[in-house]
Amino acid sequence: MSPRPRTTGQGRLNEATQLADQLQQAGYTKRDIARIIDRDPSLVSQFYTKNKGAAFVPALRQVLAAVQAAGITDLPELTALAARHITRRTTAAGTRARVRSKAVLITPTGSGTGRVGAQAIASGSSRLRPLIAEAARQGLRLAFTVRLAKTGYVHPAGSRTDSPGIRRDVIQRADHTEERSYGSAQTGGHDAADFARRVDAAGGDVTAAVHQWLVETGRIRPDAHILHLEVRTWRPR
Repeated sequence: MSPRPRTTGQGRLNEATQLADQLQQAGYTKRDIARIIDRDPSLVSQFYTKNKGAAFVPALRQVLAAVQAAGITDLPELTALAARHITRRTTAAGTRARVRSKAVLITPTGSGTGRVGAQAIASGSSRLRPLIAEAARQGLRLAFTVRLAKTGYVHPAGSRTDSPGIRRDVIQRADHTEERSYGSAQTGGHDAADFARRVDAAGGDVTAAVHQWLVETGRIRPDAHILHLEVRTWRPR
């Protein structure tokens, strides 16, 4: 059973939760909201379970207004808008506190996940390179999910030519983008060593390596831009 959402003293959901609910009604997921406020998705869940999120209310108000009144749907644009209304907390010494984020990690079973958004993608998704390199060293398999404009894909949504055998459905977003997954444990995925070589050949640019593979295999158009990238690893049986 999932935990019951915590409410304020008046028995209502806190404002951060109310705003998050309205954004979800507009077509955004909790993960999208986390990207917009540049925090881990677990924090958004804590809006509901631990009554957190008060510091993000001004930013969420502005984002919701932009979506509802101005019709802005682009995540990078919403993220930039939110950033102007988020104040980093300070430590006891008066310095700005660091934002905690999940470290790239591969478990003993070979399971690892790394995600990057628009800002990191623009600089080559370098944070994902150690994950891919370690997966190659351990002889693991990998899969990845990309998000880009619908018009950037060559094949229509759901086409088995594009990503056959993928259990996860294509995820269509309100901003006319789609997430599609390539590789899975069920289909065998991709050789991490091969992708590590591709990344090395691209000068360490993970974004470019993934983009090149998608173009070479006829899945996306050469001028398509990757907006979100996720890499997952596992140990082959």
